[in-house]
Formats: sequence, C-alpha cells, structure tokens
Amino acid sequence: MTKPVLYRNARIIDPASGLDQVGDLLTVGTRVAALGPDATANGVPDGAETVDATGLVLAPGLVDLRVQVGEPGLEHNETILTASRSAAAGGITALATLPNTDPVIDDVAGLEFIARRARETRLVKIFAYGAVTRETAGKELSEIGLLEEAGAVGFTDGGPIADPALMRRALAYANGFGQTIFQHPSEPRLAGGVMNAGEIATRLGLAGIPPMAEVIMLERDLRLVEMTGGRYHAANISTAESVAVIRRAKQRGLKITCDTAPPYFALTEADIGDYRTFFKLAPPLRSETDRRAIVDGLADGTIDAITSDHQPHDQDSKRVPFAQAAFGAVGLETLLPLTLELVHKGALPLVRALAALTSIPAAILGRGTLGRLFAGGPADIVLFDEGRPWRVEAEKLVSKSKNSCFDRRPVQGLVLRTIVDGRTVFART
Repeated sequence: MTKPVLYRNARIIDPASGLDQVGDLLTVGTRVAALGPDATANGVPDGAETVDATGLVLAPGLVDLRVQVGEPGLEHNETILTASRSAAAGGITALATLPNTDPVIDDVAGLEFIARRARETRLVKIFAYGAVTRETAGKELSEIGLLEEAGAVGFTDGGPIADPALMRRALAYANGFGQTIFQHPSEPRLAGGVMNAGEIATRLGLAGIPPMAEVIMLERDLRLVEMTGGRYHAANISTAESVAVIRRAKQRGLKITCDTAPPYFALTEADIGDYRTFFKLAPPLRSETDRRAIVDGLADGTIDAITSDHQPHDQDSKRVPFAQAAFGAVGLETLLPLTLELVHKGALPLVRALAALTSIPAAILGRGTLGRLFAGGPADIVLFDEGRPWRVEAEKLVSKSKNSCFDRRPVQGLVLRTIVDGRTVFART
C-alpha cells in the first residue's frame, strides 16, 4: 500500500477546472484525497510523508498523444521500459504509443502485448493506438471494432493515409464506434524531399517538401470528415496555412482536433545549419512565419494539444549524410520545458500551456479522468520548478536513443517529481 503524501504550499494548477492557487494536496493510496487551502482540515493520516513544495508548481501529470516506442521489433531504438523511464523523467504520466512497430499493432494480440508490458514495467500509463490499415500498408482496413473493444484509444497508421476512398471508409467505420482517426497529414507524392522547400533547401542542395503537401492532405481529409461526420485528429501541424484551414473547419463545427510538437514553435528551417541531421523531422522544420502562426494557433486554441512526437533512432540512423538520415527526434524529457518557453516569453499563460499537455489530450483520447486534479481522482501528478534553468544534454537523457534536436539548448522548467497512482516513479536527487 502506497503511504499517504502531503504536498505543502504548492502552486496547484488544474487546467480543467481553472484552479490556480497556493495550497496543499494530499494523496492516499492511488487517489487525490484533498487539495486546496483546506486540504488538511480533516487531519493528516498517520505516517504520511510531507513534501515542502513552496515555490513549486503541482499539476496533473502530462498526457502525451504521440510516442513511438520501439517495442516490439525496434528495441535497439527504444523499449517500453526505457520510454517509460524517459516519460517519467519528463513529467509524463500517460502516453499513447503509435502502432507502426514490427509487427504492426493491427490485431488484438498486439494491443494485449503492449498492455502486458506496461503492467510489467509499472511506471507510466501506456495506451496504444490500433492501426487503421493492416500492416499500415494503406490497402485494407484493420478490424477496428475488435481493436476498439480490446482497448485501442484511437486509430492511426503513424504516417499518412494516402487513399481518399480508404480514409473515407475509415472515418465512417471508426465513427460508428465513437473512435477518432489520427492522421499525419502529408501528401506522399508531394512530400518526397528531406526538408522544407524554399531558399535554404535550394542553397543546401536538398530536395524540398512544400508546405502545401501538408495543407492539401488536410483540406482533403476535412472534406471527408464533412462527408462522413467522422472524428478526426490532425497530428504535427507545422504550417501557417494549416492553422488557418483548421480554424475555418472548427468554425464550421466539424469534429476535429489537432496538435503540434515543440520543434514547430521553438525551431525553424534555419536551425538545420550545416546539414545537422538531428533537425531532420517529419513534417520538416518550417519558416519563421509558420513558427509564429503555430504559436498564435496555440494561443487562440485552434491547436488543441502539444505532443512530444517522440521518435527515437540509433546513432547509425542519424550520423549519415542529411538526405539518407532518418526522420525524427526524441522529445519526452524536453516536452515540458520547451512548452514553458512559450510561458516565459508571454505567448501563453501557464494554465493554457498546461491544458495543452494534460486535460485536453486526455479528453482527445477519451480518458477524461486523466490530466486533471480533483478529490477522488487518480493521483497522477507532476511537481516542477517553473523557473529553474538547465541545459539539455542529449547524452544525459534517460531515453535509450539520444537524437534530440534540442541538445545544448538552455531551458527553464525542471521536473522534480512524477507520481503515478500515488507512487513516485521519478524523483530528482
């Protein structure tokens, strides 16, 4: 039995309710027993641990919508254990893993494997998406109904679903089960390059990926959503025009949500510099105009959530010429401090920034009790120092892979403790 813990004098923030006040929070077992200025009005249980949280922020544990876990099949990049440890170090208490593993999570056995390994690891809560198509080949729908019944939190192929007829059927079929299709919008026949199309790509002699590759696929999908009434989530929005398209679609009342990741509001194509492969991402880093539009989209709520888009790769996949390097970067441990950059710069209030990391992604996954702090709710909590400065050092990251595009970047905001169901799964010493 986990012993009770009393967190004293913390700045308690619960974005779902708008709570933002200094007070105490008591956890007993797996639950939050009480919180606020009167949390100890009924006394403190015998043997409770007391944590002085003066000057620190106590918030719901982060919920990450998009994580690539190598297991099964790509354990040389990441395993469920190493990803869980990395997530805990980043203040993430729940995550959703993509299905494009080896074998692909396109059947009930795949979902059961992830659930069993998560139970054995016993760190953060791990949910799994089911593949939209068999083997993520984009040709035949998987058994969406069976996967939903087995616990899939949504459906995605990880990469784009190129066939519009297949996407139409997927949206209609998944909607019948109240499920969402999570799409990486990118028209494959336009996205054959390796970085953002434009002057910098031309100067470097690299094939470009035009922003329209994202926008065209997004526009197509939103028309299919309108046709089917389906539920749709656009992942990794990176362009100004995409933000405008989604803003208009939401005004029309479509059942859509979207997310972005820190590289798209913290970096631009200029950061690629002299062929730095750790900055090769999908979608690619865009222009400064696009970056500012992403920030504006987060500020006005057009972009709902922020994800890590954690894509681990071994050294051999990145230490090659830029054109041959793998796409993607790790991001679990830098998710919170990079989001806090927006707060420190005055672009977002802290409550809104935390909402994009907690209650909103939890709601998108249909797990509304997560990402919230309330009496009787799960004791999934992160304790962090909002202003504490540190420098990202890729080699010191807990993740098995070290391919961070934020290596050596100075940041502010340090996770001190992560709690899952009342258990401390990470504590900074």
